[in-house]
Amino acid sequence: MRKLGVILSDRGSKYAVSGCRVADRAQVDAALRDLKRDKKYAKATHNSWGVLLDGVPLKSDDGESGAGMVILRMLERAERSGELIIVTRWYGGKHLGGDRFRHVQEATRLYLDHPVS
Repeated sequence: MRKLGVILSDRGSKYAVSGCRVADRAQVDAALRDLKRDKKYAKATHNSWGVLLDGVPLKSDDGESGAGMVILRMLERAERSGELIIVTRWYGGKHLGGDRFRHVQEATRLYLDHPVS
C-alpha cells in the first residue's frame, strides 16, 4: 500500500490518497483493512475508493456521495486496471459543496501521476 498522506486541506477538511495493485475483490477488501489498521485512517470520515478489475468497475463512496464514481471515471480515462485508489477525507466541520469533487479529482490525479511500479 502506497500512502501519499495528506495532500490538501480546505476549510478544515483534509484529504489523503492511497492505493495499490489488486487482482480481485478479496485483495481490495484486504487493502482496505490494511489501510484502516492505521488509526488515523480508521477514524477518517470517508475512505472512498474505486478500481477496475478485468474491465469490471467497483467503487464505494463510503458516505461521500459520488466520490467513488469520480475515482472510477478517472481510472477508466487513464485506462488503469487492477489499481485500487482510495481517497480519504477527514471532515472539518464545513460543507464544501461541489469543491469536494474537485478535491477527489485532484487527489486521484496526483496518485495517477505517480504510478505504482
